[in-house]
Amino acid sequence: MVKVPVDNELWSFRWLSKPILLGIILVIGFCGILWILQNPERRRWFSSAKGFVLLFGLTALLALLPIAADRAMVAFLPSDPGKRVDAIVVVGRGWPLMHARVDIVAELWQAERAPKIFASGIKDAPHLVQLLKEKGIPDRAIDGENCSLTTEENAIFSAAILQPQGVKQILLVTDEPHMMRTLLAFRAYGFTVFPRISPIPEHWNNKEKGFLKLRELLGVIKYGVRGAFFERPLSDLDRPELKTMLEEAKKYAQKQQL
Repeated sequence: MVKVPVDNELWSFRWLSKPILLGIILVIGFCGILWILQNPERRRWFSSAKGFVLLFGLTALLALLPIAADRAMVAFLPSDPGKRVDAIVVVGRGWPLMHARVDIVAELWQAERAPKIFASGIKDAPHLVQLLKEKGIPDRAIDGENCSLTTEENAIFSAAILQPQGVKQILLVTDEPHMMRTLLAFRAYGFTVFPRISPIPEHWNNKEKGFLKLRELLGVIKYGVRGAFFERPLSDLDRPELKTMLEEAKKYAQKQQL
């Protein structure tokens, strides 16, 4: 496995998504109140029955929008054709989601869906590799990288290591909320992707699942706005902070080809 020392800690939705959600609510609420208070006519109109109904309707629409977007993202995912591919790629998302991913990957391996398994994620990849070995999967079939801090970097480093080895078609394993953003990021860096969704822990409550889905909706919007889903070769990547790690990844890929 290619290893590059990085000091950053892997962020998790438990401390990231709650501030995001609270911030969105506060910003929208504050701006809305200012917009209403700045004009006496607006104040009178929103205090009327019509204004109240409209305000209630807009609030309900905003509340339902993440649910509708989440359903739409799942509906547009391609189906798994069941054929053999070049590799199974599993993307880490923290310890609570790890075992479900390993179970899915092990099932795919046992079904002989690919000759190689590749784990991606700065903190997760070593743990995923160890758990896969405990499932009885041989060392020769498992590889990975622990360089990536983000979903886009999962795709970048996976492409840097796997594509020189001839890996083009992959089965991608991650959870349902994360799948659309991950699939589009891997496609942007040249992979043909077939999704395999791993379940979210059953003991999670609706609040925890909701925060995860909201974070992913915001992630898709963020990546889309900055054009992260457009097709691009690694040679066009202009990110100085990744230059050293990419060079190490390419050297590692060359060694794997020998």
